[in-house]
Amino acid sequence: MKKSLTVVLLFGFLFFSPLFIFGQEEEKVPDKVEKKEKKVDIAFLPVIAANPTVGVLFGVLPGLNWNMGTPEDTRNSTALIGLYYTTLNQLFTSIRSNAFTKNDGFNLLTDIRFNLNAQPTYGLGSVLDRSTLVGGNDTPSDNPYPPFQEQEMMSFNNFRLYQTVQKRHKQTNLFYGIGYHLDIFWSIDDKQLDLDANPQRITHHYRYQELKGINTEKYSQSGLSANATFDSRDNVVNPYVGQLAAISLRAFPEFLGSTTNASQLWMEYRTYVNLDKNRARNVLAFWTYGWFVTSGTSPYLALPAIGWDMFARSGRPFTQGRIRGEDLMYAETEWRFPLQREKDKWGAVLFVNTTTASSRTENISLANNFVFGYGGGLRFMINEKKRVNLGLDYGFGANGAQGLFVNLNEYF
Repeated sequence: MKKSLTVVLLFGFLFFSPLFIFGQEEEKVPDKVEKKEKKVDIAFLPVIAANPTVGVLFGVLPGLNWNMGTPEDTRNSTALIGLYYTTLNQLFTSIRSNAFTKNDGFNLLTDIRFNLNAQPTYGLGSVLDRSTLVGGNDTPSDNPYPPFQEQEMMSFNNFRLYQTVQKRHKQTNLFYGIGYHLDIFWSIDDKQLDLDANPQRITHHYRYQELKGINTEKYSQSGLSANATFDSRDNVVNPYVGQLAAISLRAFPEFLGSTTNASQLWMEYRTYVNLDKNRARNVLAFWTYGWFVTSGTSPYLALPAIGWDMFARSGRPFTQGRIRGEDLMYAETEWRFPLQREKDKWGAVLFVNTTTASSRTENISLANNFVFGYGGGLRFMINEKKRVNLGLDYGFGANGAQGLFVNLNEYF
């Protein structure tokens, strides 16, 4: 894999100049004047980045934190709003939120995206030393490429609407409910596909869609889900202790608008272990999830893939969709620690992750091969009361992959 050339051009600006932050600190007022706590805290993160996939990207990432009750009886809610435009005429917009109503009565998960997208794909499975498909055969050919995967660029438009509503079970940490999940992909263009060449140049996307009898230029998934979540984390955006366990069974029948009948299962677990009783911020965090096609056939771009989780946080340092399969398992460990003896403004992280994915059509089984990534980064806490972090990470991975990542809140 060609190494990522992601470069964030505003590194100094983001970390050593004032940010546009509203509501991050309580205002100093005279002792006799009653202070009113702000209902919504908003942080604006300007982003400028460059890589071969997008050209130069300009955008803004506002982060919102609020509470629908009181801190004593209601968990904080969070939302990230992304708006980016690139010099290659790509548009990326998203609204992703995790909200709790008063007294934690309901948990609302929202994921809305509209993208005019372009990104590389590499086929299915987590075996990275396979060659790119060339010709119409069922097996890869080494000619004319070297024996490792070359990226196959795709452009496509994507609209996503995921909405899950879960009710709290009595006064426990258990939530359960239903959801609706819609993904529409259209104007799909395989840049390397050439059916007029001799021999034909066949991409992984085209081959998979043809084998499954699915349209190669547009398709959709639309369906309902049954969900259950156990959440004992002390903070949604930056936990110090607690656990999260979630399961979501999603059915995508044709009569609800899906191109093909399919079902998928999402299972996730996170836990946070404090390493120093005197410093709550010294935490070892674990995250793992499994994402499986349990029946039927999902279209190529709707298959499980890293970077396609709700907040697009999995898979540092790889590009979104670098590892894709009919079944996928992911695991990550991160050590989060303060850089100051007593204060919590500055911190750092070290992380390592691994991914495995299957390709049933090519007899690549789950756990056949594991792909690793690792790296570290800095944290600056822009809102100490609600633990909102600005993060800058650099990661390295297999086949020379590397990248620089800017984010609000912790990765998980």
